[in-house]
Amino acid sequence: MRLGFLAPVLTFAVIAAVMAYALFFLNPKEIPSELVSKPAPEFKLDPVPDYGPGLETAHVKGGKITLLNVFASWCVACMVEHPTLMELSKGGKVEIFGLNYKDKPDAAAKWLGKHGDPYSRTGMDLNGRVGINFGVYGVPETFIMGPDGTIIDKIIGPITEKDLKTRILPRIQGSDS
Repeated sequence: MRLGFLAPVLTFAVIAAVMAYALFFLNPKEIPSELVSKPAPEFKLDPVPDYGPGLETAHVKGGKITLLNVFASWCVACMVEHPTLMELSKGGKVEIFGLNYKDKPDAAAKWLGKHGDPYSRTGMDLNGRVGINFGVYGVPETFIMGPDGTIIDKIIGPITEKDLKTRILPRIQGSDS
C-alpha cells in the first residue's frame, strides 16, 4: 500500500491544529508565574549610571505596594508602556523600581535621559541573572510587589490601560486603606 505518505501529512495537520488553537484561544499575557505569592528572590544591583541609588531585595520589602518594571533601551515595547509609567510615577501613588535587563549601562542612561525616569531606584542586570531568578520571559515585564516583598502579580508585555485599571490601581488603592 502507498499510505506511507500520509504520516507526514497527518503530523503536519496535528501541529497546525495545535498552533491554530494557541493563536486564537490562548493569551500570551496570561502565562502563569511560579513566583506569584512567593517572596522576591535575593539580589543586589548597581544603578544605571547617574540614575539614583542601586536596587536590592530590601527595597521591594519597604512596607508598601511597589512595582518592579523590567526594561531595556533596546526594547521597542518598553517605549509603548513608558508614558504610562511616567504618569504613574508623577501621581506619587506607588514607588516604581527599574530593573534594566541585559543592557549596556551607557545605553540605559541615555534612554532614561531621553524618555524620562519614572524609577526611584534602578538596578543593572547586566548578565540577566536576576531576571532569570524572577522568571522573566522578556521585556517589558512588571511585578506588583506586596509590602513584605511578596510577588502579588506579574504583567507580561507593556502595561495597558486595562492592566492599570484592573490589576495595578486597585491594589495600590487597597493598600492605602
